[in-house]
Amino acid sequence: MNAFSELIQHVEQFQALPPEALVKQDILRLGLRFSEAAMSLSAFKPKDYFIFSFDLVEIKKMQAEEHRRVPEEIRISGGNLNLRPTVISVRINPLSPYLVDIQDNQLRLSCEGQILADVEYHPLPDFYFEKLKSGKPMGEMTPVLEWGYLIYLTAYRMCQYFNKDEQCQFCDINRNFVQQRKAGKPYTGIKDPEEIVEALGHIDRLDTKAKAYTLTGGSIITDLQGTHEVDFYVRYVEAIEARFPKRWISKAVVQAFEVQDCQRLKDAGVQIYHPNYEVWGEELFSKICPGKTRVIGFERWINRVVESAQVFGAPNVIPNFVGGVEMNTVCGFSDVDRAIDHTAEGLDWFMSRGIVPRFTTWCPEPLAALGPQPAPPLAYFAKLLLRWREIFHHYGHQPPPGYGQPGPGKAVFSVSAFMDVLEPTNEPA
Repeated sequence: MNAFSELIQHVEQFQALPPEALVKQDILRLGLRFSEAAMSLSAFKPKDYFIFSFDLVEIKKMQAEEHRRVPEEIRISGGNLNLRPTVISVRINPLSPYLVDIQDNQLRLSCEGQILADVEYHPLPDFYFEKLKSGKPMGEMTPVLEWGYLIYLTAYRMCQYFNKDEQCQFCDINRNFVQQRKAGKPYTGIKDPEEIVEALGHIDRLDTKAKAYTLTGGSIITDLQGTHEVDFYVRYVEAIEARFPKRWISKAVVQAFEVQDCQRLKDAGVQIYHPNYEVWGEELFSKICPGKTRVIGFERWINRVVESAQVFGAPNVIPNFVGGVEMNTVCGFSDVDRAIDHTAEGLDWFMSRGIVPRFTTWCPEPLAALGPQPAPPLAYFAKLLLRWREIFHHYGHQPPPGYGQPGPGKAVFSVSAFMDVLEPTNEPA
C-alpha cells in the first residue's frame, strides 16, 4: 500500500479524529520535499533551525541546498478532504511521498502524485528586515514559529550532556550546531541577553502577531560562563521583562528544577514552565535520557514536575514528551498498542495531578544517537491523539495556555496535532 492509500485508509478508520490531524502527523513523521519551482519563490519566512535540525537528512547530503530554500512551516487547506487551515512544521526529506510543487500557478501539496491541498508559506515578517548592531539577522536571534504566534529564544545552542556522551538519544542539538556552522550559517552558541532585547525591540515596534516567547537551550550540568543553569536562564527573563513587562506570555523550557529554583524563575517573570520529561517509564528514560537519569533520575524528575505546580499553578506546568520515541528500534516497543498503553500510563499519572503534558512528534534525525530509522506508523499517532484527548477530557482539563487557539482550522502549534484535536473555543489564546 502506498502512502496516499494508507493516509486515506486512516482517515476513514479514525473518523473520531479531524482529518487535518492525521495529515499533519503523517507529514511530520515522513517529512516533506519541495520542487525546484516551489523553492524558487521569495519573501517567505525561511527555516531558521531554531534549536534542532528537525530534518531527516543531513545538510551536507541535501542536493538542492534545501536548508536555505524552504519555509519553516507550511499551511495547507482545501483539497478533496476539504481541509481546514493546518500549520505544519517543515522537516526536509528528499525521499518523502509528500511533495510541495507549483501546479496551475498555485502552490499545492501532493502525496504519491495525488493532490491533497493548497499550500501557503508564512510571509516574511516585517521585522525580519531590521538590522541589529551586531549584524546578525533577526531570524538568527529571535525567530518566530507557529505562524508568527511564538518567538523562540534559544539562549544556549549546546547541551552539556553531550560532554560525556550522555545526551538524550533523540537529540541532535550539539551536532546540529556543528553542521550549521560548517554550512556557513550565522549560528550563535550563546546569545547575549542585550542582543535578544535589542531584537525584541524591533518585534515590539513592528509586530502584532506574536503572543508568547519561549526561552530555552541546552542543559547546563556544571556551569556556563561562571553561572549555574538557573542563574544563566534567569538573567534572560529578567532582561526581557524589565524592558517589556508582560508584553508576551513568557515560557521556559529547561530542566526539572527544585521548588526554590522554580520560584526564582517565577519571580523573574516566567509564567509557563516546561520541564520536559521526554519519555515515560524509568527503564526507557534511563536508556533514552542517560544524562538526566544520572544527574536527576526519573522519579525525582517527574516528582519535581508535579511539585513545580506549587509555584506556577498546575495549568501553567506543561511538560513535553517526544511522541513516538518509545517505538524506536534500538530499545523501544515494536507493538503499537503496547507503546500507547505505556505512554498513556504517564499521561494519566500527570493529568490526574492537574498537569497536562503536550507532545512533539519524534523526528529520527540522522545526527542523533538513535540515528535515522523508520518513523513509527501513522496508526501509532492516531491512537496517541485519541488516548491523549480521552484522558484530557476524563480529568476535565482546559486547553493549555500559551499555545494559541485550539481546534482544527485554528491551531498553530506545528510539531504535533495535539492542539488540532481539541474543540475550538472563543477564549483568548
